[in-house]
Amino acid sequence: MALTALPASARAEPGLPQPSPTHDPNPDPLANPDPLANLNPLANLDPLASLSLPDLATIPGFVLGDSALDGPATGPARDPGAPGAAGGPSSEPLLPALSNPRMFHGPAFDTCMAPSLDTMRRWQSSKYGAVGVYYGGRGRACPHQPRLGHRWMKGVQRLGWRVLPVYVGSQSPCVVAASKKPYRIGRHAWRQGVREGRDAVRRATAVGIRPGSPLYLDMEAYKYRQKKCARTTLTFVRGWDRQVRRKGYVPGFYSSADSGVRHMRAAARAGARDLPSVIWFARWHTRPRLAQEPVLRGSAWSSRRRIHQYAGNVKERHGGRTLVIDRNLVHAPVARIR
Repeated sequence: MALTALPASARAEPGLPQPSPTHDPNPDPLANPDPLANLNPLANLDPLASLSLPDLATIPGFVLGDSALDGPATGPARDPGAPGAAGGPSSEPLLPALSNPRMFHGPAFDTCMAPSLDTMRRWQSSKYGAVGVYYGGRGRACPHQPRLGHRWMKGVQRLGWRVLPVYVGSQSPCVVAASKKPYRIGRHAWRQGVREGRDAVRRATAVGIRPGSPLYLDMEAYKYRQKKCARTTLTFVRGWDRQVRRKGYVPGFYSSADSGVRHMRAAARAGARDLPSVIWFARWHTRPRLAQEPVLRGSAWSSRRRIHQYAGNVKERHGGRTLVIDRNLVHAPVARIR
């Protein structure tokens, strides 16, 4: 996942990675744990088609934006805050501003288990300036991280590294990788997303990741065109994003470009709220590029909101130490370590 939730050596399809502060004035909608249950899913839409918001509003039961949280849909509705509600339709989602984030622009790597501080010191000779770490989540391929704690975080920061924190929580009900199926989202997707969002923040705080930092949710490749699955997955992601954002962190999202990222783009075009602020897309066997990703053409996830994972399951050796890594190009927020 944005890293890949599976160890690189376990990925089945080399071209498709497999399972591996802003104030929110809206109340926590736990009384309605599945606020999108009455919406037609977005997964059956072509995310790159020229569908305007008025077109989408004609779908029976479709409701724009946070009006979905008010209860069952009774017919088409307009959200005055949604893109295109005034001044004509737009394909741009309304994303919260990044509030003075700590940014990094350059190459980064991620690996299943956090390397030792000595290895990180030796790898200073590499081209990389940031490292992705799987700091929490029940779906991690490497759940036991003996080195990954506050001391490690402070140590890599002193060495000059930037950190991309990755949370591998529950996975889509139609996740592709068999190894991720035991971690599928349950019946109450919104409530589960909120709960895991709290856990992501709690675990980040425990290892010294301060508010204002991004937390990247790893959602491995899934069959997003399956309607019920798409609805459940999007509901979970929105609940997770809202909770993380409420706690003062920046919600990010990792998935393959042609599944989860394509799905989020469709949701953005439809005016959905509580979407990720940063997108980490996996498209392997290409040159590293942030601006030319076809799925994100014209997207609001543009300046300082993208990470491209362009290669995986590769061995590199620096300073006498070899790691199996994924390669990334980053222009996005990184962690603030206390």
